[in-house]
Amino acid sequence: MKKIFSTLIVFIFFLSGCKHNTYASSSLYESTASMYIQEKDQLYLDFTSEAEKKYTPIKHEFIKATWITVMEYENLMLNKAEKDFENAVSIYFSEIKNQGYNTIFVHIRPYGDAYYSSSVFPKGSYYTGSYDVLEIMIKKAHSLGLSIHGWINPLRCQKEDEIKSLPDTYITKKWYNQNFGTLISTVNGRCYLNPAYDEVIQLISDEVSFIAQNYDLDGIHIDDYFYPTTSPDFDKSTFTESKSDNLAEWRRENCNMLVKSIYNAVKSVNSELIFSISPQGNISTNYTSQYADVKLWAGTKGYCDYIIPQIYYGFENESCPFAETLIEWEKLTVCEDVALIIGLAGYKEGKEDKWAGAGINEWIENKDVIARQIALVEASSAIGYAVYH
Repeated sequence: MKKIFSTLIVFIFFLSGCKHNTYASSSLYESTASMYIQEKDQLYLDFTSEAEKKYTPIKHEFIKATWITVMEYENLMLNKAEKDFENAVSIYFSEIKNQGYNTIFVHIRPYGDAYYSSSVFPKGSYYTGSYDVLEIMIKKAHSLGLSIHGWINPLRCQKEDEIKSLPDTYITKKWYNQNFGTLISTVNGRCYLNPAYDEVIQLISDEVSFIAQNYDLDGIHIDDYFYPTTSPDFDKSTFTESKSDNLAEWRRENCNMLVKSIYNAVKSVNSELIFSISPQGNISTNYTSQYADVKLWAGTKGYCDYIIPQIYYGFENESCPFAETLIEWEKLTVCEDVALIIGLAGYKEGKEDKWAGAGINEWIENKDVIARQIALVEASSAIGYAVYH
């Protein structure tokens, strides 16, 4: 419509010139056309509706990211007035930038709750104020040039005793009361949504759309919390009804549909927004314990923009040495529409790595593990790294 309108303006100017002597009108035409050319961008803006205006996400060429977990919120926001929270976030984010990071993944739904304004999920336990904590975090991040992505755990919910205490108005509480064992189940006392159901995937995707529409986030991020158990008891009745003969393949396909739906929800709001997934670093474990089809996601357009494997291993790890595992992920990420970012275990520095076999003391005896890993990442095909502290 804007282009048609602009073309009409030029055409009208042209016709206007044809009504008069060519020599007499040429200067008028030239000045009018010149004015049009100078002001055409403003004309475009004037005819752009609010609905057509899209937020342009911050995307750094080489990503240096860190995760901000819900555990940080006790100090940042619990029982804090709005101004105190703003000051705390400003100091915290400034420290993150001073450490060299340019991207943050902030927990906004860790346990079936919300650290943003939601009518679907209850407020997180540390979210005690009446102000919008996510809006404040976004503004503070952007003022520092930080890219900020909303990190959700799609399937993980509250502990069973916590969900029982929720008001019956929340949909997860309704499902617990009316659909327990199908839409929602428990594993070791914690509730999890079941991705085998369209209702579950729709709930998650609709809320992602709501977040993307109402907040100027630079992306949506999920990590490795997919199926919480390998036990067939978690979804026995649902699997039986499916008529499938392979539980692992059936669960992986359920996760594929969930991931695809979240991706579509993000892109339907703004195609420039980033959707990223951070699976486990051990490729085979993704398939056998999480039912995460990382080869499909990393190698096929339409599932994610960034794949961020948690290569939380030292160089001396017996089962998954860092350098070799990095190469495996490089070989896996073959789709030009999917970028590789490497997750690093900053939290292991100076500590015993009890599952590393002969490399149990590597993080104690060597103070430069992360620095050497970053150097390898920078020399690889990855476009950045993300450190979990």
